[in-house]
This record gives sequence, structure tokens and C-alpha cells, in this order.
Amino acid sequence: MKTGKVRFGVLSTAKIGVQKVIPAMQMGENCEVTAIASRDKTRARQAADELHIPKACESYEELLADDAIDAVYIPLPNHMHVPWSIKSLEAGKHVLCEKPIGLSEDEALELIEAAGKYPDLKIMEAFMYRHHPRWQKAKELVDNGTIGTLKVIHSFFSYFNDDPNNIRNKAGIGGGSLMDIGCYSVSLSRFLFGEEPCEVKSVIETDPDFNTDRLVSGILEFNNGRSLFTSATQCHKHQYVKIFGTKGKIEMEWPFNPETDEPTILHLETGDSTRTITFEPCNHFTIQGDLFARAILENRKVPVPLEDAAANMAVIGRLINR
Repeated sequence: MKTGKVRFGVLSTAKIGVQKVIPAMQMGENCEVTAIASRDKTRARQAADELHIPKACESYEELLADDAIDAVYIPLPNHMHVPWSIKSLEAGKHVLCEKPIGLSEDEALELIEAAGKYPDLKIMEAFMYRHHPRWQKAKELVDNGTIGTLKVIHSFFSYFNDDPNNIRNKAGIGGGSLMDIGCYSVSLSRFLFGEEPCEVKSVIETDPDFNTDRLVSGILEFNNGRSLFTSATQCHKHQYVKIFGTKGKIEMEWPFNPETDEPTILHLETGDSTRTITFEPCNHFTIQGDLFARAILENRKVPVPLEDAAANMAVIGRLINR
């Protein structure tokens, strides 16, 4: 491992990786993307050339066998997350795997058990939003009582996609709104309340052709409050989060994937005063990559443990089965 740099290999030429995550990690202080793999060698070579990645591999196995790679980033379809995370660990690689960590809580627990066999290797779910300074500030404002006792969270996340060939519209491999975007609302609710919901309720509209949940409204009941959210994959594109306490509220527009080259804003209202907190442009994928890499370089715990990913899957499972 080069001093100050973790050498990453990427399993797949998925859009999220080549368009968002890899370019962001290449801007980091502690990440170096040295290889990318695809089952189609031409696609691997094309992605490598476009992103200036030194090595293109024609199989995932070839990449995992490369001793010059320290860690892997996995943006594969959801049903491949756990199997290839385990194979990566078995190959001696640290693992940064896209959300959701798997298809179910059971799969996540299987991964935790497997990871326990490799205590020297780091593994983390790539839920990038949590690392953004705006979200860290929101958590601070909730925890220090600035808005009083947290009572209610409203969140909304939607886009329109009715392409039958898109993996998000394939039920058998983890498609649907809860797995793709509703998981954000579940995660942020648990993050801000700092506990697991004691009760969950949901109303789900299923696409008759895809058999995926295309419109979900959920309620998560916590000890002192609740979270209400909607996720939709066939609706006008929009995002928001509103966080209400006994003494104030916090609001964010485009909370999950804000522009990386523009300032972001958090609106805070307490009593009769309202103020806007502005954050300098940043890329939460870059921050995520560097935090994970530093955990490897400094041999310390990753920012978000794998148990959190399993807990998130548990809540998603309860929502699906209501």
C-alpha cells in the first residue's frame, strides 16, 4: 500500500460508479483507483480509458486476484452485493459496497458473520449522504437540543423511471423504490433519532408489470416521535427533508444528492428566529472514500459499522411485509 493512498479496484462499470463515485474518489487525498472490471472487456477498457484508470480487467475474479489492489468498491446490482463482498473479503480486500447492503436483513447478517472471519479487513456500506457536512450539522443540531426534543421527520424522494430494462425495475434482483431511495429515509430517521423504530407502517403501490414497489408511504414510530416518508420511482423528480423538534425545525432541499460544485444550505428555525447555514461546495462521495481509506490506513473503525446496514435492512423488511 502506498503511503497515504489506498489502491481501489472497482467491480463493474455501473453508471453510479463511472459517473459519480470513481471521479469523486480520484479527487480524494487517500484514494487511488487503479483498476476496473467488467464481464465485458471492451466496456472495462472503455471505462478505464475515459477515467484514466491504469488497469482494465475482463472479470471480477481477475481484479480480486491482483495483489496490487488493497480495497474494492462494489456498485453491482443489489443481489450481487453480499456474494461479491464476501468474495472480496476472501481475496484479502477491504470492501466499500453500495447501498443497500443486500436484499434482506438475513443477507446483511450473513455478511457480518463472514466479515468477522477477517478482523483485519474493513468493510462499510456506501451510504454517502451521512458524510456530507450538512448532514453532520443536522445531527449535531438535533443531538445538542438546538431544536428541542426531536418529534417528527418528513422526507420525500422521487424520480420517474419506467424502463423495463433498468435494474431498478426488476423485482428479483432488488428493484423498487424502498431499496433504491426509500432506504435513505429509513436511514436518516434512525440516524437522527439514534435508535431503532418500535413500530412501522406502510402503504405500498406495486407496478403491475414490474412487480416492484413504485410508490411507498411509510411511518416509523420511535420512542419520542415519528418519521413519515414517501419514496416513488414513477413520480415527478423531487427531494426534501423537514425535521421538527419541540423548539425548532431544520429544512433541507435536495438533501440526498446535492450539486457538488455549489454551496448547500440548511434552514434552521428556532423560536422567532430563522437563519440559513451555508456549506462550501463539496462532494460527499469524495469525503466517504477518504474516510473509509483513512480507516484502513490508520487501522481504526469505519465511520458507519456494518451492523447499521443490517439494522436498516431490518426496517426495510418490516415495511415491505406490513
